[in-house]
Amino acid sequence: MCGIAALQVRDPALRPRLGALMAEMTCRLVDRGPDAAGIAVYDAPELLPAGWSAVSVLDPGEAGWRDSVSAALGSEVDVRLFGPTAVLRARATTAALAGAVRSAAPELTRIGRGAHAVTLKGVGLAEELTEAFGIGAMGGTQAIAHTRMATESAVVASGSHPFSVDDDLCLVHNGSFSNHASVRRTLRRQGVDFDSENDSEVAARFIGHRMTAGDTLTEALDRVVAVFDGFYTLVVTTADTLAVLRDPIACKPAIVAETPAWVAVASEYRALAELPSVETARIFEPEPGRVYTWTS
Repeated sequence: MCGIAALQVRDPALRPRLGALMAEMTCRLVDRGPDAAGIAVYDAPELLPAGWSAVSVLDPGEAGWRDSVSAALGSEVDVRLFGPTAVLRARATTAALAGAVRSAAPELTRIGRGAHAVTLKGVGLAEELTEAFGIGAMGGTQAIAHTRMATESAVVASGSHPFSVDDDLCLVHNGSFSNHASVRRTLRRQGVDFDSENDSEVAARFIGHRMTAGDTLTEALDRVVAVFDGFYTLVVTTADTLAVLRDPIACKPAIVAETPAWVAVASEYRALAELPSVETARIFEPEPGRVYTWTS
């Protein structure tokens, strides 16, 4: 049992409140996942200025790698620490920054990358982590969050969600995949690398791999239904899209609320209860096996 939450803000006047609204949503799901939590925030000026890219890593606590990454990139890299997460930012393409991190500090666990999204993760209660990360003061266009109850892998920050495996592509998952090991082996034979033993990362890597091959997000999620066995609710975000998918028998919960100003997804209604004008929202449970998408 884990908690998932996502919010896409359509009304520009509401975007400065994105972080505060997401912090409230995430903390209301803490009892669904007390082990760890994580969040990816899109287009937050406090995190990622326009024209910059970011790579999030789990900071081993040694400072030597920071200068090495700047040297590998050939320009200055700014580093901000959010608990166990270090966010490296630079005026460079995401590919260039990620390549510099990989070559200069291969020991670092990379947990996110993009020109729009910044991923933050940690072990502990959602209330503690959202406060430590300063989520409540952030603005942005959309965000995706997760509270984790570990079942098939260790309680470590690298096993926390969201899994961000490609530029601005993030996934959170409630449930489990029974065939993740076989899918992982297939992806590895196709050249896909992994950073954890978490079954949710397999789904994220699969979606990223399919989109790199030319699938749309909807097509990639349709392939998830065809390939993966298990029980799941998935929420996936890209630079401008929010998507949700439940397994074909809808074993895991999900609820959607939609207004002209925003669309939100959560494991339970209580996470949505304090959103502005929620009493006027269209509220529904996603149908099993159907992909839903919204674009900002």
